[in-house]
Amino acid sequence: MRAKIVYFALAAVLAVYFVLVGSRGIMLIEQGTVITVAFGLAVLVLPFIGAWFLYQTTKFARDANRLARELEAEGGLPVDELERTPGGRIDRDSADAVFAKRRSETERAPGDWRSWFRLAVAYHDARDTPRARKAMQRAIALHDGKAVRADAV
Repeated sequence: MRAKIVYFALAAVLAVYFVLVGSRGIMLIEQGTVITVAFGLAVLVLPFIGAWFLYQTTKFARDANRLARELEAEGGLPVDELERTPGGRIDRDSADAVFAKRRSETERAPGDWRSWFRLAVAYHDARDTPRARKAMQRAIALHDGKAVRADAV
């Protein structure tokens, strides 16, 4: 719940920033000189890029949460079997062992979104965020019936 509050607070701050940047871009365009119009147009691009990124990130989080709820209803969410250090951090060897198990599961069933979801969690636990995101994107695509490339796990 705390993560959602932080996410929405940051999204609201970004939205305010987009409005402020957009208003500065419009002010520059209203100046009417070639240079200020060019800068104003360049400045106006930033809020659009930011809004697109915010939309994509929000959509990804919603889709991943939708899959998590469905997997939880089926009783298929991965069980936390990771060992922790005394400080509470995930033990690297434990994360690697769970990852190997999840990777093997995904190799046996490459068309199953559930195995890709669990692999994404294992990547995340192993602190490999880029691969975790790609695995979750594949899980979402498979769940939604979209075409996916036949890449290696």
